[in-house]
Amino acid sequence: MFKNHPKGLLGAALSNMGERFGFYIMMAILVLFISAKFGLSEETTGYIYSAFYASIYFLALVGGLIADKTRNYKRTILFGIALMAVGYLIIAIPTPTPVPDMKLYLAITCVGLFVISFGNGLFKGNLQALVGQMYDNPQYAHKRDAGFQIFYMFINVGAMFAPLIAIGVRNWWLKVHNFDYNASLPELCHQYIAQGNAMPVEAVERFTKYANDVSLDSSAVTDLLAFSNSYLDVFNVGFQYAFGAAVVAMMISLVIYVANKKTFPDPANKAAVNKKEDAAKISASEIEMSAREVKQRIYALFAVFGVVIFFWLSFHQNGYSLTYFARDYVNLDIINIDLGFTSIKGAEIFQSVNPFFVVLLTPLIMWVFGAMAKKRKEPSTPMKIAIGMGIAALAYVFLMIFSFALPAKESLSGMSAGEIDAMRVTPMVMITLYFILTIAELFISPLGLSFVSKVAPSHLQGLMQGFWLAATAIGNSLLIIGGILYVHVPLWICWLVFVGATGLSMIVMLSMVKWLERVAK
Repeated sequence: MFKNHPKGLLGAALSNMGERFGFYIMMAILVLFISAKFGLSEETTGYIYSAFYASIYFLALVGGLIADKTRNYKRTILFGIALMAVGYLIIAIPTPTPVPDMKLYLAITCVGLFVISFGNGLFKGNLQALVGQMYDNPQYAHKRDAGFQIFYMFINVGAMFAPLIAIGVRNWWLKVHNFDYNASLPELCHQYIAQGNAMPVEAVERFTKYANDVSLDSSAVTDLLAFSNSYLDVFNVGFQYAFGAAVVAMMISLVIYVANKKTFPDPANKAAVNKKEDAAKISASEIEMSAREVKQRIYALFAVFGVVIFFWLSFHQNGYSLTYFARDYVNLDIINIDLGFTSIKGAEIFQSVNPFFVVLLTPLIMWVFGAMAKKRKEPSTPMKIAIGMGIAALAYVFLMIFSFALPAKESLSGMSAGEIDAMRVTPMVMITLYFILTIAELFISPLGLSFVSKVAPSHLQGLMQGFWLAATAIGNSLLIIGGILYVHVPLWICWLVFVGATGLSMIVMLSMVKWLERVAK
């Protein structure tokens, strides 16, 4: 796979794989952790989740500026890894639930998330820029798209196993304390603490049934308030131990990065060489022409950035509204892997499906594009991005069809346990959804990175990679739309909004393809 690619690609891919392993441990459980830890609604949790996810990518712009200014990409990346480890440690330290001081403990969590965001900003875009610079060498230039696809696949190797570790650690801690896992219980526990028996009768009956079902010591639950406090505390400490696994993953990433540091290109040396060559060889008219070309390249990049905002708004619902959908509407009992000391069961398990398909499908898609290239029929990178937008729209059309018969979220509180179990859909709905979304992702994300590295002026590589991530940040800042729609409108209307966002983006991208192809040449 790495044959005929730059030597540093393997080290960069493995380093990023370790970092992404830690990151996706956190992202698989973050919204459910915030909801379970602080008793916040889906909508309120969404504001925190959206702000955090947006800050990760906005701060990548800051990280790009720092690296471009200092011309020290390698050290910037190293500091980023260290900061992320510190951030994970802050939120991994066990604290009591229900929290004795909401403002204090929520602030501690938010500080930890900010430290992770800043570290990620120093790391993510700049490592991608280093990979792009490996392919500036004419010997490897024709392998640029394939190189980024390999790099992206390794990201998802880490992401594939991370949610399983998070689930396993959390469920292991529950089992140690004689509890089983039930996705609906944290919300019901917080509701009972706040309302007591003023909860709807159906909700109290459902809560009582679930509480007895998860109690492994066979004793009947007679005090729902005591059960609520105990279950929430154990449930969330299990989550925090899972964040501890992310700290370990970051340490492994740090070791891999340091061991391979010498194989990465040095942009500072390259910039000095280019500066001398430019001064010796480029005439005034060539400099003027270059300035016009630089403008065209920047305009093209920002046009693509604007389009992909709507993809990330839709795609990153996987950690937000789609996770809540899996918790509330999918029969999770069908997927239950019992390992004895723990079980792999939970709404978070679907976070492994997307990276699994990335790893599975990347070689196939690379082969298809390679075969098309040999026949000189391979679509251009802008055309691939447009096709990916259309595929993403189809994914939400699929989910919308399955959601027509499902009750709105606000109706669930008045339903009995039997009624809710009867309306749950098969996990294959989520698996198929993520299969389609993954194909869309492979047409957009790694190829978008390749397009940026190819079109961005050499002295703005880090900055333009930062802007790519900033576009992702804008999409992530709008994620709250998914949560608002999820709790306030029928489900099919919620998914229809994302059909529209991705479908219109495809049309806009198709209208720009010819221009983008000219600029990329």
